[in-house]
Amino acid sequence: MQKFLFLVLLLAAGLHSVAQTRVVAECTITYSLQVAASGQSGSETDQLFKASSKTVYIKGNNSRVDLVSPSFLQTMIYDRSTGNAVILREMGANKFMTRLNSKDWVSQNSKFSGMTIAFLNETKNILGYDCKKAVLKLQNGSQFTVFYATAIAPSVREFEYQFKDIPGFVLEYEAMEGGGQTITYTATKINLNPVQASKFDIPVSGYRILN
Repeated sequence: MQKFLFLVLLLAAGLHSVAQTRVVAECTITYSLQVAASGQSGSETDQLFKASSKTVYIKGNNSRVDLVSPSFLQTMIYDRSTGNAVILREMGANKFMTRLNSKDWVSQNSKFSGMTIAFLNETKNILGYDCKKAVLKLQNGSQFTVFYATAIAPSVREFEYQFKDIPGFVLEYEAMEGGGQTITYTATKINLNPVQASKFDIPVSGYRILN
């Protein structure tokens, strides 16, 4: 009887643990961008990032990320079932498409290989979600911090390869851009309504194919 009771309690504990994080298979999340203060407040770069945004769409095995700025648009569509990705870039009247198979996708994200993650006790509330802090350290010595919601997790994790081992939905993170600025991405809106399947359609014309 005691053994049976122990098994019931163990099963209940396991179910409770699983219930802590809900996998979200349909959502749209919008992020704002903010450049770290560099002594050049009000500069053209600061204004550019303030006018920029990032939107993530999740639907089952599919994900889409739109990065929008006044002069540049990039869309990344990733299919978890195949591991393939397509990157679309628009700069003025110029449109470019890059196709990546699963090996290409892993290779493009090779800088995250061997990355370590330190999970910390610091917390923050973002849009009503309790988020925990983690520090990601790359082998090249660089690092950045993330805050992830523990109550929800995306059904597709690999579309942001550096976050694939984070046990929740990343709602805020820092990233070092090519120009040397540290950019903070913070979720400003979460919509859990169904996402139109057409969001993940790949254009068949109008783009120059890049190898």
